[in-house]
Amino acid sequence: MAPSLHADRSAPQPPDRGTLDALITQARTLRGRLDAVRRGADEEGEPDPGVAGADPGTRWRRALCELAVHQLDDLGSQLDQLREGMPPETPRAWPSADQPPGEAAADTGGAAYSAARPSGESAAPARRDRVGSAEWNLLTDEVSWSPELYGIFGRTGRDGPLSLDELPSWVVPEDQPALALAFTDCLVDGRAIDQEFRLVRPDGSVGTVHMVGEPVLDSDGSTASMWAVVRDVSALRRSEHAVRETRDSLQQERHLARTEHKLAVELQEAVLPPWRGSLRFPQGDERTTGALDLAAHYLPSASSTLIGGDWYDAMELPGGATLLTAGDLTGHGVTATSGMAMLLGAVRGMALAGVGPGALMGHLNQLLDSTAQPSLGSALCCRYEPHARTLTWAQAGHPAPLLFRDGAGSVLPRPEGVLLGVTSGAAYGQRTVQLRPGDLLVLHTDGLAPDDALRPSGPACGPRSAALHAGSARLLALADRFTAADSAQECVRAVAEAFADREREDDACVLVARVTS
Repeated sequence: MAPSLHADRSAPQPPDRGTLDALITQARTLRGRLDAVRRGADEEGEPDPGVAGADPGTRWRRALCELAVHQLDDLGSQLDQLREGMPPETPRAWPSADQPPGEAAADTGGAAYSAARPSGESAAPARRDRVGSAEWNLLTDEVSWSPELYGIFGRTGRDGPLSLDELPSWVVPEDQPALALAFTDCLVDGRAIDQEFRLVRPDGSVGTVHMVGEPVLDSDGSTASMWAVVRDVSALRRSEHAVRETRDSLQQERHLARTEHKLAVELQEAVLPPWRGSLRFPQGDERTTGALDLAAHYLPSASSTLIGGDWYDAMELPGGATLLTAGDLTGHGVTATSGMAMLLGAVRGMALAGVGPGALMGHLNQLLDSTAQPSLGSALCCRYEPHARTLTWAQAGHPAPLLFRDGAGSVLPRPEGVLLGVTSGAAYGQRTVQLRPGDLLVLHTDGLAPDDALRPSGPACGPRSAALHAGSARLLALADRFTAADSAQECVRAVAEAFADREREDDACVLVARVTS
């Protein structure tokens, strides 16, 4: 039985793979051209860019190329992830081992910084100048900042630039050791700087910046100054952090879905009859009058991996009678399968106690109506007496059994009965039909019919005749195959083959009972 509510909007479609491939190709082409520009910048300036007196424009272009390379590499990685779906995250060498310098992560970066931020103010201003430059002269202690760098740090020209000694105090404590090491490597060992760090601005906001720098040497080869280009990457890191959080959330949801599916499958397998292939009731003497040859099959949904609340069952009762039942509970997953287990257990218990099909349906309705989580269900209960070959049955909003006799099939007239859980105190009638040797009974759930046929013909609690007609008509068309079959198992196989290509949006069960003598 399909859930009572359906989504009226389709799920978002993934980006077109051809478009993403074209974007990736363009990004790689641009990356190659940028490498050529960077090599040209390295070859232009005389003397070497790291020597005092080198063209400042050359150093500027070279640093901007380095930053652009980083940004294109980030873009390429993100486009690859978008094309492939949800691959594992590529490790990134963050300054802090405990927390990446993503702006969103820094937004919650401890009481020391959240207390300094005015209430309701975002962690980053709406606009920051993206790239600025600086030079620290070690011989004269002079510091030169571009206007953009003042904007990145949230300072004004009257505040003046920060010295190398002052700069670490503006950085969050977790990133200070890595920045100090980078400065030492640059000033003492002459190594270039390529470092990200988080800074705390005067307004309390926390931003992430990427610094690319290098030592400037004098004629003796000693470090005369340090020159750097700083880029505000706060927005980029916020986006990356949001992507990571979304990916982690999706992965957790998928893990939970797989776990729930596993539990639902295990519960279904534990509850449904363990027999496979044909089964004979009553068991024992092959010459028993009116014995039934039984077989059943579960057909999973073609559009969902979730297990529904469909069931089938056949059980020998005291005195030689046989219980045949099928049913369906709304919903999917563990909730539906646990509810199905409860109902099927109640059916078995009441049948063993001798409760007739009609009264049994009434008790099931009362049980479902009183559960903590209200739901709807359909059910079919049949009691077969082998010696008299009589079938007494009742239904609750469920497809009627199909009777195949002398090469033709028909739908048994339905006794009164509404869906389980619709209304309290509902009355359920029952009917009795006389069977003959060779007769074939087919019980099934309404998942065999597509959803567009599941339209009530009357009130919400009335029978869904359109769905019943659609599902029954497809089964009635198999009359010739049923007639030619030698066993109930062959009939079930014919049903499975006939409905294998159906786009079912719900799972279904079918049970076949053949009167052998």
